[in-house]
This record gives sequence, structure tokens and C-alpha cells, in this order.
Amino acid sequence: MLVPRQQVPGLTVETLDSGTFDLAQDGAEFATLVVFYRGLHCPICATYLKELGRLTPDFAAKGVKTVAISSDTKDRAQQMAEKVGHEALRFGYGLSLSAAKEWGLYISTSRGTTSIGIEEPALFSEPGVFLVRGDGTLYFASVQTMPFVRPHFQEMIGALDFVQKNDYPARGEYTGAV
Repeated sequence: MLVPRQQVPGLTVETLDSGTFDLAQDGAEFATLVVFYRGLHCPICATYLKELGRLTPDFAAKGVKTVAISSDTKDRAQQMAEKVGHEALRFGYGLSLSAAKEWGLYISTSRGTTSIGIEEPALFSEPGVFLVRGDGTLYFASVQTMPFVRPHFQEMIGALDFVQKNDYPARGEYTGAV
């Protein structure tokens, strides 16, 4: 389990247009918003990433870099990027399922062709959203077992105003006995 205020696992994937993404070297002023998505087969992911793409400049204004990552192949990631249509949003691909598990993501098996007629991969990770501070520590995490009910990016932008103004610490860091 990842713990707020503690180091996250390493994360390195190829991107469509930005070379190799290495979270440890990303250099975000405040944090990097890492959004793991299910893949091209997921219509909910496409809608969700369109919103992230639309708001990427707003995140950037607050010192937050964004990246969307899946275990899809380069070709499938390219197709998703074209669906999303926001060039400022970085797309990473080829996430290993072992790396997905390190990040606490759930892994699903294929159920065949989806409602939009695209075949699911044999195995793929379910969604997760992580805000990782520039020092590599976890600030915020949300992990899903299903494609539904994900954090709203617009709410995150509003929360960042409060967080940054008040130097609000990451919460959920206690790991002792209860």
C-alpha cells in the first residue's frame, strides 16, 4: 500500500511525444498528476481524459504536470490520444502490470469486446489517480476497481488553491497500531 508523505515506486514509461517519462526526473514545480487509465477499449477513460486534457493548462498554472498512462501498446495509446484531442496532455504507454501492482492498481481480465467494439487486452490495470510531489512523495491517491466514479479534476484544481495557500499536508500518513 502506498502511504502519503512516503516515496512512491519508480515510474518510467515511453510517451507518444515527450520521450521517456521518468517520474523521478519530471521536475514539476508542485507535483505531477499521474492518471492511470484502463486503455483504448474504455469509453469512460476517453471522456475522463478529455476533461484532464482540457484542464491540463489549469493544472500547469498551479505547478502541476499531467500524464496519462496505460499498459496499452503505442498504437492503442496513439488512438486514445487522438480521441482525447489535447496535445498538452502527455500519454505514456506500455506500463508493465508488475509496475501497476506496485502502484496498488487492480488488474482485470478481458471480457472480450467492449460496448464501443474494441477488444480488451488479456490483462489490464484499472484506473488510479495519484498526485506525487516533486520530491517523489505521495500527496493524494485514488484507486478504483471499476471504470466508474473517479475523482473530478475540476475539484482538484479548486483544492490545490487551498492546499498551496495553506501549505496543507498530505493526509493518511499514519501507519501505526490502531
